Amino acid sequence: MSKVKTIEEAVALIQDGMTVMIGGFLGVGTPHAIIDKMIDKGVKDLTVICTDTAYADHGIGKLISKKMVKKVIASHIGTNSETGRQMNAGEIEVLLTPQGTLAEQIRSGGAGLGGFLTPTGIGTVVEENKRKIEIDGREYILELPLKADIALLKGAKVDKKGNIYYDLAARNFNPVMATAADTVIVEADHIVEAGEINANDVMTPGIFVDVITRGDE
Repeated sequence: MSKVKTIEEAVALIQDGMTVMIGGFLGVGTPHAIIDKMIDKGVKDLTVICTDTAYADHGIGKLISKKMVKKVIASHIGTNSETGRQMNAGEIEVLLTPQGTLAEQIRSGGAGLGGFLTPTGIGTVVEENKRKIEIDGREYILELPLKADIALLKGAKVDKKGNIYYDLAARNFNPVMATAADTVIVEADHIVEAGEINANDVMTPGIFVDVITRGDE
């Protein structure tokens, strides 16, 4: 069965109340066409795991502005004033996480690990309500893995088996998110035949990808 679907078929898989990982950094490497179709669909009550919430009128920020998100797990929200406004008004829950910790939580989820120990956040609000473990006289926080129902990725070139090549810094969190969700959807700038991407350039193997859609439909 072909993994290539219309964008409507891809977005049909995203349902109210799901936990969704979305790739990108300030909108770079974010599947913008999928986000626009999510807005058209009106999906709501999402928990979004992302590096950041971009801008109020761009990328993930559009979902925030439309109040489609109930909770955000991210490393920063400073470029999106609407995220901050909703957080301060109690309209959205925001869990801020150090960026390296967030990346490792997602990687742990994809690798099937039970969590990991990190000194990052010791002595700050990051450690609140978390288990701490002392090893050789040093304290560490036990951080738990993150997984999602859906991961939404953006690839520059994707072959029909789902192998992905990302363009430069647009790679960012996309590859690690591809491993940590039950269903992985990639929005492709270009869809090519299997074998047209040099194996050395494959950054996410197709085995992780369930659905491929074009971003310019």
